[in-house]
Amino acid sequence: MKPAALFAAIILSVVYAHADITIGKFDMASIRDTSTLEPKVIMDWHANPKDASIRQKLVEITVCEWWPGMKVRLPVTLLAPVTGVCTNVLVENTGLQPKPAAATGAKLRLLKEHGVGLVFIGMVPIDAMEPIGKLHLMMEEHFIQTKDTRYTPAWIWGISDMRALTTAIAEKDVFQPKNVLATGGSKRGVATAAAGIADDRFTAIMPVVAPVIESPGGPYVEGMMPPEITQMNDAFIAAMTDPVGKEKLLIRQKARSDERITVKMARDAGWSDAEMKTACNAAWEACRTTNYLDVLKQRGTEIFYNQGSNDNVSPGLVELGRRFPQLPVYIVPGGQHGGAKEAGFVKSVGGLPEVDENLYAFATHHFFGTRRMIAPPKVTTQWNKETHRLAVTVTFPDGTEPQANALWWSVNRHPDYSIQMEFDTWSSTPMQRTSSATYSGETTVAGDVKTLNVITVHAQTENGSTLTVSSPELRLE
Repeated sequence: MKPAALFAAIILSVVYAHADITIGKFDMASIRDTSTLEPKVIMDWHANPKDASIRQKLVEITVCEWWPGMKVRLPVTLLAPVTGVCTNVLVENTGLQPKPAAATGAKLRLLKEHGVGLVFIGMVPIDAMEPIGKLHLMMEEHFIQTKDTRYTPAWIWGISDMRALTTAIAEKDVFQPKNVLATGGSKRGVATAAAGIADDRFTAIMPVVAPVIESPGGPYVEGMMPPEITQMNDAFIAAMTDPVGKEKLLIRQKARSDERITVKMARDAGWSDAEMKTACNAAWEACRTTNYLDVLKQRGTEIFYNQGSNDNVSPGLVELGRRFPQLPVYIVPGGQHGGAKEAGFVKSVGGLPEVDENLYAFATHHFFGTRRMIAPPKVTTQWNKETHRLAVTVTFPDGTEPQANALWWSVNRHPDYSIQMEFDTWSSTPMQRTSSATYSGETTVAGDVKTLNVITVHAQTENGSTLTVSSPELRLE
């Protein structure tokens, strides 16, 4: 069975707790149809004003007709070397600014040094899309009435990346993709995963600060968060002394709320408790990569997640390590989703230089094979509660010898979805090479240790790029 057909068979066989909640399907024939793009050329191909070696084009396209009469249109920037055809393409996301998006960091290096074509589609929260302030309310209403997860953020964000690739393919004189890598952070990481799962034109994905195994930021049906977590979060916000920080955090909470439905909305529409419970997970099925690893492996799709240990938009990292220890990840100890510094968000994973370098390393590996991907390390731990002594050893099954290795730990972590979890502290010590592809670290952990979370981090430089990976996050009781 072909990979696309296999995916369709699996997606149709997904069974949830209540059959009335259906998983929104992607019509791949329609998604790949260039005749339905209805492109409006805002700026035709022209030299980049700041760099004549780059040509660019800006168009507005129809992503889809989300429901009858509601077309979603978004801008797409295409960037390519001034001559030649791009067979390696990177798809990412940008804002809705009415000008071509600029490439920076790893993306600019890939474009200028390696001729990788870049495709940026405008993607913002649903409440900021046309009609502004109304679209998210209409989306919620359609979901409430149809119980179809087509009318959720994950669905529309995912199809946006796929249609961006279709836009590039329509430019046959510039883009003829053979390898396509999608990347993006947060909502754009959701889009990355959803596109990689549904569309076999994508050959690699690198989601950043995006959910992997659990729902981002809490249940999709607000009001179904465990009461103890709600109480913890309310108490945290009430205790904040910086009024600017408190306001920024409340704005963040509202922005998340605006893309979800509430228990009251669902009950008023006659939903059962079982349907609400099912919807909490089904709303994010489009981007839940762990449910499709077998399909993606058969296709040959490469995956590399970059996450923060302290990010409540990507919870379940301990469970991820237990169930899927072979999934390539870089979990940043203490790394946060991002947000206002006034609210205490000072370690945004998406802005870290090693994450940008990871994109460059992963892309040069995937597109050109000029460096290896590091196999996830195998970890053994020894935790002596009486002496408070922790010993950790990692072995790289592929023989990798990273140049930098560190052991990180955090004591008595707060639960997922709590705001306190976003500010858990981590400590570290170097790990030493003890034998071939094997590294060990030891430390004494002070205090009243009820739980101990451990992550090892490893950086390996090869052929002009540095790849930083980690072990899964482990919890020692």
